[in-house]
Amino acid sequence: MNAMTRRVVIGTAAVSMAVSLAACGKAGDGDSAAGGGDSKTIGLLLPENKTTRYETFDRPIIEAKIKELCSDCEVKYNNAAQDTETQKKQFDALVTQGVKVIILDAVDYKATKSWVQQADKKGVKVVAYDRLAEGPIAAYVSYDNEKIGRLQGEGLVKALGDKAKNANVVMINGSPTDPNAPLFKKGAHSVLDKQVGKIVYEQDIPDWSPDEANKKMGAAVDSLGKDGFQGVYSANDGMAGGIITALNKQGVKVPVGGQDAELAGLQRILKGEQAFTIYKQIKPEAETTAEIAVALLKGEKFEHLTPTKVTSLTGEFKNIPAKLYDAQIVTKDNIADTVIMDKVYKAADICTAEYKAACEAAGIK
Repeated sequence: MNAMTRRVVIGTAAVSMAVSLAACGKAGDGDSAAGGGDSKTIGLLLPENKTTRYETFDRPIIEAKIKELCSDCEVKYNNAAQDTETQKKQFDALVTQGVKVIILDAVDYKATKSWVQQADKKGVKVVAYDRLAEGPIAAYVSYDNEKIGRLQGEGLVKALGDKAKNANVVMINGSPTDPNAPLFKKGAHSVLDKQVGKIVYEQDIPDWSPDEANKKMGAAVDSLGKDGFQGVYSANDGMAGGIITALNKQGVKVPVGGQDAELAGLQRILKGEQAFTIYKQIKPEAETTAEIAVALLKGEKFEHLTPTKVTSLTGEFKNIPAKLYDAQIVTKDNIADTVIMDKVYKAADICTAEYKAACEAAGIK
């Protein structure tokens, strides 16, 4: 996944609790008078909680920025726990309650088309966050996800070094219902197909499940043999953890990449178990999304926040205003200059007793 500061803001979680929707709108406020709509509440729907970033970073940053920009605005928050039907109910409930702006990070991007179309007919604006949902989206904020895949491919090629051109590589890709997963895969293939020997085993993992990634890696070792591959592409750090557990169990040591700069992934990198991760600056992504949502709520322009245009993955919905952020490869050599410098984590968070020596060796204090 994108120098920024990503501070976890304590206390904002309370904003999402027991929001009194009935008390929010005032007569004569924007579009609330027109259709009994709610001009003070923004819906926030995140897809899952297996990946640590959503509850630890995305949610508190978005909530805090909305409160900063609109002190009397409330955030109605829900997490779908990777269930599409749950997310549909959460989305429909917000529309029924009269919420006029919804930030949506879709569980299954293809499923959202009818939801967003129905919402659009009722004047509800939907901002696609991190994943590009299908439908008439008002704006989209994410990363250049194909480029992230290319960075992952480049990271693995670099980790393989001189062995790269003849290396057999295993690819463990992300969830097929996440629209970013095929973009990561496409970007990674564009590098690996040219610069490594062969992709010898490849699987998509539903729900980005570390347990399922662990099982598939075990199956790959059984199928290919312990010496049958020289590197593993993992679409994110959570799955990389499951993959590395499977490799350790079999006594196999090869470079494994990841994505998200998760704490556990950074610790594995310091320990020498994981080769690299991709650091995506979540704070600017989250704050830009909050700015757009508040602008939509107030009926203000936001073109300065969305300098590019994108087309939905099906090609049906075009010219969606968008902002796409960049990312970078993080290895043992630049953890101090990226995630620690940007205050995503403190050195003390990473350098617990088990990793103290590794941190000192990497110059992290």
